[in-house]
Amino acid sequence: MVDVLVTDDTKNIRVLLTKCLEYEGYAVKTASNGAEALDFIAHKKFDLIFLDVRMPELSGTEVLRRIRDMGIHTPVVMITAFGTVKNAVECTQLGAVTYLQKPFTESKIKQVLEEVLLFRPERSSLDNILSLAEEQIKKAQFTDAELLLKNSLSTYLMVPEIYSLLSEVYKGLNKPTEAAKCFAVSELLKSENNQA
Repeated sequence: MVDVLVTDDTKNIRVLLTKCLEYEGYAVKTASNGAEALDFIAHKKFDLIFLDVRMPELSGTEVLRRIRDMGIHTPVVMITAFGTVKNAVECTQLGAVTYLQKPFTESKIKQVLEEVLLFRPERSSLDNILSLAEEQIKKAQFTDAELLLKNSLSTYLMVPEIYSLLSEVYKGLNKPTEAAKCFAVSELLKSENNQA
């Protein structure tokens, strides 16, 4: 069972996230503020943490900083209605894996969970990324597939299949110029690999 901690000072957000996560088979614990969250984290190991950026007294960013100072490297998803670039950069530097922008839907939560799974060692192999992206393309979830593939480029920059799938994504998003560019990169990498 995957243990998840949801921290948000808004009760409705906690309830919505808890219902969605439990439906997906996760065991959920909730905290209504940063201090409560830190207390839970000090006494229990979580597989995933959702943290609201803006909370009274102790902000989500500060909680994230303290978690990292404790040597805890659990994947953290920041929940925010105020997606500022400065804050995004700061949280990313502290190791937040992604953002969940308010207001959010059930499908957005699922998308975030898929992204987070890529940060789990057992799901981060190239084969898993490619098969998940192919699945999303089949379902016409082009923006999800684009996000997944672009995130994987930091690890798999020289893999032609990534660009090939990105080309399909951009065709689906009706962006022919980007599709053509990705296809060209894919072909170039394939020919380089064949010569190597």
